[in-house]
Amino acid sequence: MKTIKLLLPLAAIVLLSIIATACASSGADKGDTSGRVGSVASAAEAANEAAPATRPPGPAPAEHPEFAVGSRAYLTAEHVPGMKGALATIASAYDTVVYSVSYLPSGGGKRITDHKWIIQEEIKGAGKAVYEPGAEVTLLADHMTGMRGVTAIIDSAERTTVYMVNYTPVNGGKRVHDYKWVTESELSAE
Repeated sequence: MKTIKLLLPLAAIVLLSIIATACASSGADKGDTSGRVGSVASAAEAANEAAPATRPPGPAPAEHPEFAVGSRAYLTAEHVPGMKGALATIASAYDTVVYSVSYLPSGGGKRITDHKWIIQEEIKGAGKAVYEPGAEVTLLADHMTGMRGVTAIIDSAERTTVYMVNYTPVNGGKRVHDYKWVTESELSAE
């Protein structure tokens, strides 16, 4: 009986921890209707914009990027609502091959066409050779819901510098941290 009384509070703590973790995980993407997986910066994170981003395995850091890490630039692309025109801080820059791809998300739903961007290192079994448009590949990327592990068709390919950025959407959404990916042509000097 004494053991049960001791274990009951411990079980309650474990259960509350599980619930808190589940609530925090499910609330991370609220307000993000694009299906994009990522983190939203807190006020403390926003104050430390120039902190190095989590480096994906494989791509080489850019030696001479047009936009230096820690600098700011305007986003000229509209990958997701509220992105175009937003002022971004460059979190990281890599020299690699970027691809636009089309695929059917693993959870079902509408086919995604001309998704920008996947990098060479986010393709299963990718070596150094550039894939041609029409090639079928398996995605390792997970920055969109239902993306990881699916078969995709390459729509276009370009060797360039690609950037991970932090920005606040112009439509008033929450700050986006380590957004993957934008190219130099999708950035404009501040």
